[in-house]
Amino acid sequence: MRAKLLAMTALVASGVIATAFLVQSLSSSSAQTQTRPRYLPEYTASGDLVLPKNFNEWVYVGSPLTPIALNGGKKCPEPASDSSGPCTGFPEYHNVYIEPGSYEIYKQTKQFPEGTILFKELQLTLPAQFPDGSRTEPSGRGFFGGKFNGADVTVKDTKRFAASGGWGYFNFNHHEPKAPTAKVTECGHACHLGGAKKDEVWTQFYPLLDK
Repeated sequence: MRAKLLAMTALVASGVIATAFLVQSLSSSSAQTQTRPRYLPEYTASGDLVLPKNFNEWVYVGSPLTPIALNGGKKCPEPASDSSGPCTGFPEYHNVYIEPGSYEIYKQTKQFPEGTILFKELQLTLPAQFPDGSRTEPSGRGFFGGKFNGADVTVKDTKRFAASGGWGYFNFNHHEPKAPTAKVTECGHACHLGGAKKDEVWTQFYPLLDK
């Protein structure tokens, strides 16, 4: 009887130790997630932004689509002008990513922290089979991703970019290959003022950010 009691006591003690270890491990994991290192913007000596590294491994937030065929059948010239007529300035898929460390902070505060990087990789659709630019694939008729087509990057820095609402806008080419560095552009601020839902970010198009 005594042996059985000792065995049961040992079993309970082992369970308590195991539970404590699990709780500690989960707490440690949670702490590591909350304090994950951030990738911050890198600039050249002349102030150009360096193309962010490993952006395809960042948190994907969405892909708005502006097909060329539905926008006058052409991409807008650069720089755009009022006489351009119907055109798309960002052909065609906008595959948007946010730097993971910044996203962790955003989830907790609902605010984009200083140093936030939003990366928009442009991607063309596959060649059209119909006048609207769509085509038919086994899954149905629609638009399907084709070749990559350059990138745009947005960086939050309220001191560096105070004149443009605290965000800097960079064009790394609207074609491939992407430029290794890019100068800040002046056109992004005015565009985002036109309808961006939160802090000059079009969060209404990205359910992951629009919470």
